[in-house]
Amino acid sequence: MSAQSLRLNTVASNLANANSVSGDPNQVYKARDPVFAAVMSGVRGDPSAVGVQVAGIVEKQTAPVRSYDPGNPLANKQGYVYRSNVNPIEEMANMISASRSFQNNVNVLKTTKQLLLATLNLGK
Repeated sequence: MSAQSLRLNTVASNLANANSVSGDPNQVYKARDPVFAAVMSGVRGDPSAVGVQVAGIVEKQTAPVRSYDPGNPLANKQGYVYRSNVNPIEEMANMISASRSFQNNVNVLKTTKQLLLATLNLGK
């Protein structure tokens, strides 16, 4: 659940900065993506994955979009501004996927809780 929460926060940050501009292509906001790594159980030689951990957050390396806007106060000497490389459609799809994964994890925890309570009630 914490991995999906981080994923949702990263998407929110990307969407919040989707329309940012700069006169320097190195200074404009670059879309970020979390990188996850599988956590292996390692119990008695069992190599199965039991979860994920955050390995880091990386910036997408696609080039920023250059547009001619000489009236913009952030434009460079040639009149160009550079827009963020965030793709809002891709980010919205990523947000839907992350929120559904988070909700599935919540449902698994609810079901586990209900089963444990039912097991405890068997002894009554």
